[in-house]
Amino acid sequence: MLGCVCSVWCVSALLLLLQPLLAQLLPGSCNFELGTCGYTSDPHYGSWSINEEGQMISLDSDLQDPQEFQERAVLLSPVLEQREWSCVRLVYQLTGNSSLLLHLRQKRHNFDRILWKAHTASDSWLIASVDLPNTTQPYQILLEGRLDKAPLNSVAIFEIHIVPGYCIECNFEEHHLCGYSNSWNPNVNWYVGGSLASESNLLESQGHHPRSGHYMYVDSVYAKQLQEVAYLMSPMTTAPMSGCLSFFYLRNQARNNLFSVLTRDQLGHYEELWRPEAYVSMGWTHVSVDIKAPHPLEVVYEVAFNSARGGYVAIDDISFSPEFCHNDTEPNFDPSVANCDFEDGLCMYWLEFGVWSRTSVKANMYRIGDHTTGTGYFLQSHAPFTSRATHMDRLHGPLLPGNTKYCLSFFYLLHGFRKLDHALSVYIYDENNVALEKLWSLSDRSRAVWHKIDLTYMKPMRSKVVFVSLCQTFWECGSVALDDISVSVGDCQVTSVSVAARCDFEQGLCGYVQEKVDSADWLRVRGVTPTSYTGPRGDHSTGVGYFVYIEASLMRPGHRARLLSPQLRGSSSPQCLVFHFHMYGTGTGILRVLLRRRDHPRDTGLWRRTGEQGVGWIRAAVDYHCDQAHQAGLNNMAEY
Repeated sequence: MLGCVCSVWCVSALLLLLQPLLAQLLPGSCNFELGTCGYTSDPHYGSWSINEEGQMISLDSDLQDPQEFQERAVLLSPVLEQREWSCVRLVYQLTGNSSLLLHLRQKRHNFDRILWKAHTASDSWLIASVDLPNTTQPYQILLEGRLDKAPLNSVAIFEIHIVPGYCIECNFEEHHLCGYSNSWNPNVNWYVGGSLASESNLLESQGHHPRSGHYMYVDSVYAKQLQEVAYLMSPMTTAPMSGCLSFFYLRNQARNNLFSVLTRDQLGHYEELWRPEAYVSMGWTHVSVDIKAPHPLEVVYEVAFNSARGGYVAIDDISFSPEFCHNDTEPNFDPSVANCDFEDGLCMYWLEFGVWSRTSVKANMYRIGDHTTGTGYFLQSHAPFTSRATHMDRLHGPLLPGNTKYCLSFFYLLHGFRKLDHALSVYIYDENNVALEKLWSLSDRSRAVWHKIDLTYMKPMRSKVVFVSLCQTFWECGSVALDDISVSVGDCQVTSVSVAARCDFEQGLCGYVQEKVDSADWLRVRGVTPTSYTGPRGDHSTGVGYFVYIEASLMRPGHRARLLSPQLRGSSSPQCLVFHFHMYGTGTGILRVLLRRRDHPRDTGLWRRTGEQGVGWIRAAVDYHCDQAHQAGLNNMAEY
């Protein structure tokens, strides 16, 4: 049995027992002992308070004046210019119904990007690790605390450490263990070992390092049943990365334990990266394995024991390089080659046979335009009034590499079809045009609105997506259309990091606010609007989601309703506001885009449309330039 020093979760004990070889701290690091290290509170929000005894900066609902309560406070770092990849390690605590978010603010960007957020209360300090990718632009870190008015709500930050390298790297010399965590098991767990003068040090005895130091180990001495499993989990990655993962391991009694390294995504799906090929471990052994992490994931070190005589496994010096360690590893593949909006042709898709046709229609009360812009092209099969009674249409996509999980997204539009059994299906074919799997088939009878479909699939070999539409009799067939096909790496259910610059209204108003002096309100709804023969039949994002609208029929001449964006920073670069709008029915009035600046008494008009524009959603792109803080507004006004 290895000498037990302390468990992963005993942070307070580690502070006393360990004498860490501290990693190099970069600008932006702070332990708040001698001040705020250049961190300041954003004057537009509440203020952070430093503890009188130092070592902590915090927000507390109990210390605020109820009449001037601030629900948000933003802590701004000094301007940082670190060009290489680095890792922010944050020691924090939340109580009550509070939350903490970490944003990245880059120069020349209007919006701050959320890199990490937490909203789980705890009785002790927690550790977060957040990757900061390499950049050539100066940037700031923003720590946003949010509080409820209720008592006993607080956010506290103990220390901020910024170190060179990747957050999954660790030599286990510091008390926070780089954010690595042990999954508690009553009998077998990962512990910190090494470095005490009174104990034998595996690092020295096995020749891994000429110095004493710490490592992680798990021992079978308390295992009481078959397959007792211990898990050591890295911090969740927060930025896309791929390359070579390296570490040292030491394994004793290998025939009585199973050791493997896996990845786990946000959905809890595991994928094996590596396991030892040999049972014998002669001293510390170095391992290098290629890893691809386009989406957030954890690296999991798993050891299973069959008995109390299963020996032990130790690991140390985990490192990462952006270069693959093996020449035969396939380079990162850009799946966007399978994207197509049909504006400039069929892209890399091709027709095996059938009557798919690239079409553009002018939207009217009977038909809507394409999904991309409302005025562009889409692909249509079984055009109405065709003379052919039976059709089999197959649209083949490009071949994509195997052993990769893909998310396929597309939009379809349906007209007619008494039976939907074969109206539209999606298959996965191999490179020999053999069908491997029927991935999806149409079952929804909704008509005359673009619907979004997301499908996740993975095959071990090269494969491609094939869209199939079958019309068996003239009387049962209608028209089916495709548009905006896209393919990305990863599971469709894994939510991407939220982008402040985009709002689809699925989770709320994203910080957009209604102007208080308006005559009417913008409303967030889904489905159809209440007035007949007006409004869309579904939203633009998915066909079944949320959008905001104004009930123009209730407005009188001169009435207006204005929706304002969150506060935007100025930029020396040109800006572009892109949105989709729907104006259908009598009395739709005037829709305008306005620019509001703090030091200007009147808003500046950027764009406008008047009266009915068509039955479908239409894309608008508005270019503008503003080098100071501002807001963009959507204004609807009833005509005189």
